[in-house]
Amino acid sequence: MDNDTTLLLDLDGLAVARVERLADGTRRVHLITADEQARACPECGVFATRVKGSAVTRPRDLPYGESGLEFRWHKRRLWCREAGCPRRSFTEQIPQLPAGARITMRLRGAAGRRIRDAASTVIQAARDLRLSWPTVMDAFRAVAHEVTEAPLPEVKVLGIDETRADAPAGNRTPPRASGC
Repeated sequence: MDNDTTLLLDLDGLAVARVERLADGTRRVHLITADEQARACPECGVFATRVKGSAVTRPRDLPYGESGLEFRWHKRRLWCREAGCPRRSFTEQIPQLPAGARITMRLRGAAGRRIRDAASTVIQAARDLRLSWPTVMDAFRAVAHEVTEAPLPEVKVLGIDETRADAPAGNRTPPRASGC
């Protein structure tokens, strides 16, 4: 299913089945799952072989062009074949679109980075990307968490806060007498 249209869209795990133009100029892109890992049960990891049914979702992604794109993901609902698994059925999911997601992970990340990089306010990013304020704020919190929870770099050279006691043994000078 790897064709030029799929490559242009660049959503790993999905393939473009067809594209249609709507009356208002919007392009509706019909997607199908191209990643075999999407058949793995999220609970136990066993690959499903029986299809229970189908579902169509409408995930949103980054804006494309002036006329916009609208997605329709035609995905399968599968039976888990593992007897001891508590989950009986599930729908296909990929890392870019986890189960229940209404927006792609790259859209969520782009919203958070706009605010983190001081290119936009929460309200402006929400307007530009056509997202709700809480969605953009959650995206910002996730991006900020990555920064705040990152390990601190190792300090090799101290600057202005060094004291003479911190200096290497051969470079120590006696402290000055105070009493000015």
